[in-house]
Amino acid sequence: MTRPTDASDRAAIRAIVERQFASLCWDAGGEPGGAAFEADFLPGAPLYPAARPVAATSAPAFAGRMQALASGPLKTFRESVLGLDIRVFGNIAVATAAAEMLENGGEGSRSVEMMLLVREGGAWKIAAQAWDRAGEANPLPADLVGW
Repeated sequence: MTRPTDASDRAAIRAIVERQFASLCWDAGGEPGGAAFEADFLPGAPLYPAARPVAATSAPAFAGRMQALASGPLKTFRESVLGLDIRVFGNIAVATAAAEMLENGGEGSRSVEMMLLVREGGAWKIAAQAWDRAGEANPLPADLVGW
């Protein structure tokens, strides 16, 4: 079996990151794509949201939370990638994404999300993900924005 090139690894990981962000977007009357979101994770992969104290959640639990928000206070939600850095070494990779979220068409917030990925059976999967909010005291890294 031939190993993919670094360029094809990066393209596959970029597609995962973009799919993750797109799956969590919805318009009025719509809902997030929970199944698409969950499909890119290894079973049992932990997610660590920005809230403190730190508490791990799972991809199914997070997708369920977003579904509940879409049925309640969040009528629209947009999340987009502002910048992306991918580092690959053999069968492991780290993707760091700067992101912007727009809730109900209002003012946006920004964050940095980091994903640990592993190659399993020839496909990349997210093994863990964590994110933190950006702000005045914690600005987005300049080298990560505007890829």
